This record gives sequence, C-alpha cells and structure tokens, in this order.
Amino acid sequence: MKTDNGNSTSVWMATAETTAAQPLTTGIETDVCIVGAGIAGLTTAYLLAKEGKRVVVIDDGPIAGGETCRTTAHLVNVLDDRYFELEKMFGESGARLAAESHTAAIDKIEEIVRAEQIDCDFARLDGYLFVPPGDDVSILDQELEAVHRAGLTTTEKIERAPIDSFDTGPCLRFPRQAQFHILKYTSALAEAFRRAGGQLFSPTQASKIEGGKTQARVETSGGATITATAAVVVATNTPVNDLVAIHTKQSPYRTYVVGARVPRGSVPQILLWDTPDPYHYVRLQPLDGEHDVLIVGGEDHKTGQEDDAAKRYARLEAWTRERFPSAGEIAFRWSGQVMEPVDGLAFIGPNPLDSDNVFIATGDSGNGMTHGTIAGILLTDLIMGRPNEWAEIYNPSRKPTGALKDFASENLNVAAQYTDLVTGGDVSSVEEIAPGMGAILRRGLSKVAAYRDEQGTLHERSAICTHLGCVVAWNSGEGTWDCPCHGSRFAPTDGHVLNGPAISALSAVDE
Repeated sequence: MKTDNGNSTSVWMATAETTAAQPLTTGIETDVCIVGAGIAGLTTAYLLAKEGKRVVVIDDGPIAGGETCRTTAHLVNVLDDRYFELEKMFGESGARLAAESHTAAIDKIEEIVRAEQIDCDFARLDGYLFVPPGDDVSILDQELEAVHRAGLTTTEKIERAPIDSFDTGPCLRFPRQAQFHILKYTSALAEAFRRAGGQLFSPTQASKIEGGKTQARVETSGGATITATAAVVVATNTPVNDLVAIHTKQSPYRTYVVGARVPRGSVPQILLWDTPDPYHYVRLQPLDGEHDVLIVGGEDHKTGQEDDAAKRYARLEAWTRERFPSAGEIAFRWSGQVMEPVDGLAFIGPNPLDSDNVFIATGDSGNGMTHGTIAGILLTDLIMGRPNEWAEIYNPSRKPTGALKDFASENLNVAAQYTDLVTGGDVSSVEEIAPGMGAILRRGLSKVAAYRDEQGTLHERSAICTHLGCVVAWNSGEGTWDCPCHGSRFAPTDGHVLNGPAISALSAVDE
C-alpha cells in the first residue's frame, strides 16, 4: 500500500491493498458528504448508505491511508483511562454508557464482517490487564469494582495471564474482546459502501467546509464543490474545520510499535496491556503458515516535542525480548498519532461552531477502532433524527469539568511551544543538514524548515504551522515536519498537509 503519511510501514500496509478511487473533478450534490476515509468515515458512510442516504466520501490520500493504517487494531471495551477515573468525570451512568458503546462497537464490526462476508482475520479473544513488578496492584481491585459497576460483570481477577514466558502476576481478564486486520476490513467496507450506492473520491482534499441552515458545502482544492442537503461529517482524525475549540480539549501523541516474527504457537492468542503511563499493548497477527507477528506498542510522547524514535523502538524491542524469548526478527517498526481528549472519551457529534448540519468525530484516545465505529453508529442516528443515549457523553461541546487539571496542563504545554518563535535554530547553516534529514534554522526574522533529500537536493519551507502559527519540528523517525502544538504534520519536500488540523501546506519561504 502506498501512503505518504510517514517513512515507516505497518504490518497492515505490508500485507493488504486498499480500495482504488478517482479524484472528484466536477461539482456534485448529495445528502451527506463525509470528509475522511478512515474507519470512522467509512463506517458512518456504510451505515448511512444502508439507510438509503446518498453519501459521498472524500479523502486527500489513500483510502484508510491515514492513522487508520497505523493502528494496532485492538477491539476492546477496556479503555486507556481506567473506569474508576471515568466515573469521576462522567458518573457511574456515564462509565456504563462508555462500556456499553465500546461493547456495541465490537459487536457492530462482527456483524458487518458476517453480513458482508469480510475475510479480515476477525477473532474474539480474551484481554488481560496487569501491573508491572513494583507497582501497586490495588489498582486492579479498584478497577474491577468499577468495571462491574459499568456492566462488564464477566471481568474477573486471576493469578496471572496465560503466558509461559513471563509471570504477569495478578491481572484482570476481560472476555470477548477482539482483533482484526484493519486494512482488509476497511477495503471490504469501502466496496460494500459502493455496492450500497455510495461514492468514494480520492485523492480529493477539502479546502473549505461550511454548514448552513438548509445545506452544507465542501469546497475542494481541485475546484469541485460538494453540496450536502443533510449533513457534512468531518472524520479526519482531528477536525480540519475547527480552528481552536476542540483543539484545546485534546492533545496529539506519537505512539510507537514493533512487530517481531514469532513461531506459530509460541505466544498465546490474547490481548495484553500493562498499567504504566505510557503503557504497553500487545497482540498477535497471523503472518504466514508458520509464523505470527508479535505486535508490541508504547513509548508515547507529545507530537513534535521529541525526536528520538530510534531509542523508543529500541526500548520496545528490549521490553519484548525480555518477556517473549521466541521473538525473532523485528520485521516491522511504525508509529501512529493518537488524539488524547482530556477526559478520556472521544468527541462525536455536532461541531460546536456550526452544529446545524456539520458533525465531527475525533479524540480516539488510543481506542480508535472502537471509537471510530461508535462514531458510525452515533452519527448515523443523529443524522437520521433518532435519539441515542450515547450522545451526551460524546458531545463535542461538553465541558471537561472533571479534568480541569489536565486541561490546564495540556494547554500550558501548548503555550510554552510558542517560545520557539524567538529562539535560534537547530543548525546555523544548511550545510550542516545531512541527506535524508531536516532541521530548523533562523534566517533573519524568519524560521525555515530545511530538508535535504537523499539525492542531496535542499527543500525549504516556512517553519510556521499554518494552523495556529507554532514552529514545526523535524521527525526523523517518519521524515515529516510535526507541529508541537496541535499535531499537524507536513511532508518534507513541498510541505503539503499529512495530518490536520492544518488545512494548508507550509508556505514557501519567500511568502
């Protein structure tokens, strides 16, 4: 699969192709226009098309070629934030709705797999949450009580996870979790959407998104305009139509993954997570007749605020080999971007600024596969005019009153990044930049993002992010320019947008 979202290749990208599409070249009218063809956009499109709606999906890159193809594809109702923490922010009823919605998302994926006969390695399996040696194991008892209150009553505490190679110690067993091959699923989902009458256009970039009392409009960079009589859904990992509001309530993090080749049967088919921050997450994926890929992720950091991917991959590899001695060659290394809401749950629903007929889905919080599927179910209900009891806990206009400390801390961190506007550069001269690398340099009053490609040609763009004016930073692991404020990412040569919330490329230096 071809994608320009970074240098690394996930196991999914290496073992599946995505649906082909053509760009939109002329204006079109539809009931619903969906911007973004990841799991949230495609699920919403498929479910709306099944309801009889005319639906158009556009994406500025390959279908499912953004953050969806960089997941580790855990399908869980075990959330990154503990349920006893969710109770503090949303109450017991809110925590129960969170558990119910993630459980329903797993069930919906299984239902779609069966209905459309999708061969995507979908499997039900148990998940295990454990505490590393030396950490307080009482968190497991606290969490067990909370998950039972949330309705996950089959969860139990056991002596250790069923792994021979290392003793996890006491852990919680969560039954009926799941996993799948995300690109096999999204490719089949896109084709099922087309069979239901949907239209899919790529590459087609949305350059302007407007709501209205009677209709919404999406203007594209190629000049074509899409008129949506019912709604526009912005499912772009982080909203590209919102300048500030949502971006103060969530933060971008890079997360890292290694995939080790292991003999079939040497590691049990389970999902596994530990409790530190950042935590480790583990699963298997079939590779060939004799081997699986042992997928291990973690080592998160704020996007654009560290550039040490090699060290993070090395730490993940060391963690893996210590616990899984059957791990052989590290066949895959990749990173992805996680949008972390301050209160732990996604933002799915009417966009706060133009809620008449523009909807958003963002804030995956490390649970993008289930949050994206929840978005499909919830947004379909809202657009069809049906009530849905999940709407309140996922409302994008909600106030993070239960997480004010984290809200303040994350936004102070963002404010601190603007000091880079008045500092020097990473290097004093472009001659210091090696082939395949980039660096920021100061040139008078300006800051320049300079990249020297492998052939030695120098490419320069303005270093000022086109979203809210932060100075971008070089990401040597992916070969991209990353914004340390709100997570926008740009290509190294021409500065085109790889991730929002920016919608415009880095400016030319002479601009």
